Amino acid sequence: MTSLASRRLPSFGIQVLVGMAAGLALGLIARETGGADTALAVTLQTVGKIFVQLLKALVPALVFTAIVGSIAALRDLNNAARLVTQTLLWFAITSLIAVTIGITLGLVIQPGIRSDVSAAAAVMPSTRGSWLDFITGIVPANMLGLAASSSVKDGAVTTTLGFNVLQIIVAAIAIGAAAVRVGEAGAAFLAFNTSALAVFRRLLRWIIALTPIGSAALIGDAVVRYGWDTLASLGAFAGAVYLGLALVLLVVYPALLLVHGISPAWFFRRAWPAIQLGFVSRSSVGTLPVTEEVTERALGVPRSYSAFAVPLGSTTKMDGCAAVYPAVSAIFVAQFFNVPLHLGDYLLIAFVSVLGSAATAGLTGAAVMLTLTLSTLGLPLSGAGLLLAIDPILDMGRTAVNVAGQMLVPLIVAKREGILSAEATHAEQTKRGYMV
Repeated sequence: MTSLASRRLPSFGIQVLVGMAAGLALGLIARETGGADTALAVTLQTVGKIFVQLLKALVPALVFTAIVGSIAALRDLNNAARLVTQTLLWFAITSLIAVTIGITLGLVIQPGIRSDVSAAAAVMPSTRGSWLDFITGIVPANMLGLAASSSVKDGAVTTTLGFNVLQIIVAAIAIGAAAVRVGEAGAAFLAFNTSALAVFRRLLRWIIALTPIGSAALIGDAVVRYGWDTLASLGAFAGAVYLGLALVLLVVYPALLLVHGISPAWFFRRAWPAIQLGFVSRSSVGTLPVTEEVTERALGVPRSYSAFAVPLGSTTKMDGCAAVYPAVSAIFVAQFFNVPLHLGDYLLIAFVSVLGSAATAGLTGAAVMLTLTLSTLGLPLSGAGLLLAIDPILDMGRTAVNVAGQMLVPLIVAKREGILSAEATHAEQTKRGYMV
């Protein structure tokens, strides 16, 4: 009976599309019938928040066990060092292409000159990026990369527990390497880690099954809370950012796939669940469990490699947040305040974009990357305040591109190194004349 019922359900991709359409409709209804205070709006926000929390709850344990398992598996691969080198190289190549597109669009569209935003909106941002964040952020504060923070609002103290994915990766690499080096003494630990990873992956599959519902709630909440009205004053800037994101996602990525003999249609069809979740959740870290699952099971990247590359990419591979967006934003601020930029400044933007995402790993929001870029160029940090009003709307597109790139690079590297699973991809590729 279960198998018969499952056959009657549409495919998972169709379920997600239906969920997004339903969320859009519910968001518009809530927005027109009272806005964020309506019961419908509160329900959408609550369901969406719970779904993201479920994903985030799995991230520390899943990343830790997956990285430890990948270190153990990498010992059996002759090309482990080459895989790491190729991954970092392609991270840099794609980021450089993305930032070049961002700089070009900023110079052509000139969003800072065409903007109608008031200079009074220029305020100092509450969060800033710094190159020192890389040094302090990469060293684990504890073995689990966890940190607690407290805030006071209306006399009430709220304590939240967060995690730094980059610190978890560093700790897991060290522990995994130590377990391998101690030999027989570490065998029991590695066996337990394998069992724990299997348990967490099963939990992940249960949560992934809720994606259509979560997508509906998240996109509905986004429509209610942000709408599209705030785009008016910064239309040229928003248009430049989304055009840059579209060029990266729909031109650059397909071109790279074609060069490596991989069908872009096949890639996007299989990567879609993670890309759309990144769009509606606006969180690469929250999407990480789904991104890794899709990379391994749908794209055929071996677990021993994807367990290393995807978590690393979730903190250091951000073509949307750390390449296109800061490039366009920096040029916007320079144009708005009539600060001339020269060739050296544009090269500096590229340098910051390629390396800066690692320096701001573990911190929240593209505002950190933006302030890092502005401070490096000597531009007014208050210019970041001009762009905060529409940041949530832009963040949806940025995160979708981030997630797509975090799957693209492991796929390309796996294909180049001859470790891509032929069983997972051969049928789809050969239908379109591409060979695996």
